Amino acid sequence: MKNLLRAALGAALALAFSGSTQAADLTEIRIDWATYNPVSLILKNDGILEKELEKDGVKVTWVQSAGSNKALEFLNAGSLDFGSTAGAAALIGRINGNPIKSIYVYSRPEWTALVTRKDTGISKVEDLKGKSIAVTRGTDPHIFLVRALADAGLAEKDVKLVLLQHADGKLALQRGDVDAWAGLDPLMASAELENGDVLFHRNPANNSWGILNVREEFAREHPEAVKTVIAAYEKARAKAQAEPATLKATLVAATKLPDTVIARQLERTELTHSRIGDAQRETIEAAGLALQAAGVVKADVDVKGVVSQLIDPSFSASIGQ
Repeated sequence: MKNLLRAALGAALALAFSGSTQAADLTEIRIDWATYNPVSLILKNDGILEKELEKDGVKVTWVQSAGSNKALEFLNAGSLDFGSTAGAAALIGRINGNPIKSIYVYSRPEWTALVTRKDTGISKVEDLKGKSIAVTRGTDPHIFLVRALADAGLAEKDVKLVLLQHADGKLALQRGDVDAWAGLDPLMASAELENGDVLFHRNPANNSWGILNVREEFAREHPEAVKTVIAAYEKARAKAQAEPATLKATLVAATKLPDTVIARQLERTELTHSRIGDAQRETIEAAGLALQAAGVVKADVDVKGVVSQLIDPSFSASIGQ
C-alpha cells in the first residue's frame, strides 16, 4: 500500500513539475497581424499583449500575414503560434493536415467579392466562363469563387485561374492581365474606389468569419497563455469599437491607403462578435460541404468531423458574445 501511495505521489509531483516546466519554458509568443484583421493592429500598436506578458518575461514577436494562406503556412511551419484566417480557410488547412485550433472570432466581415474592370462586359458569374481570374488559393476569396462558380453551374476547369497573392491579383486586374479578381479588403475597397472597378458578385453569407487560430501543440502545452492572448484581443476589440476614428487611422497608417478606402473596408467589417461557437461552426461546415460538392474537398472527408476537431470554444467561453 505504501509503495502504491509513494508511486502515486511521485506521479503527481512529476506531472506538477512537468506543468511548471512547460510554463517556465514559454519565453516567446509569435502572433500575426494582418490588414484584413483590424483588431490585430490595435492589439499590436497599443502593446496590449506585451503589457500582459511583461511580468512573466514572455516576449511577443509580430509577423505580418498577407492572407489566410500565409498565416496557415506559418502556423504549419511552427513560425507562428497564433494566426488570423478566414474560418473556411482554417477548415481547408485542417483537412490538409495543419494541426490548428480555431479559438476566437475577430470579425464578421464581407471582405471578399468578385471584381472586374468596367470595360470587360462581365456582369454576372456566368460571364466568367473561359475567362482568367486572379485568386489566392487557400483563402476565403478562393473559396468564395469556387462556391460562386458552382452556384452558376460552372467549375474551376471552366475558367483560367491565375494564382497570385492578393495584392498582385489586384495589380493584374488593373493592368488587364486578367479579366476578374477574387478580391480581399482593403485592397478590394481600393480597387473599387480608386480604380473604379466593379464588385459584380457579392454574397455576404458566403464570406466566412475572421478567425484566430492557434497551433494545437501550443494550446495543449500553454492553455493559460492562450487565454491571455484572447483576453488581450478582447481589450483591443473593445477599443476598436469604442474608438472608430482610432481604428481607421491605425489601418490607414498600416496600409498607406486613403481614409475613404479604409472607411469602405470598415463599413463591411462587423466587430461585435468574439466568442467562437455554433454560428461559426454552421458557416464553416456549409463552406466545407459546398467545396466537397464542387470536388475541391475529397468525397471521403468527414467535413463535420473535421469542423468539430477545428473549433475549440473552451478558451473563449467566458467572454463577449
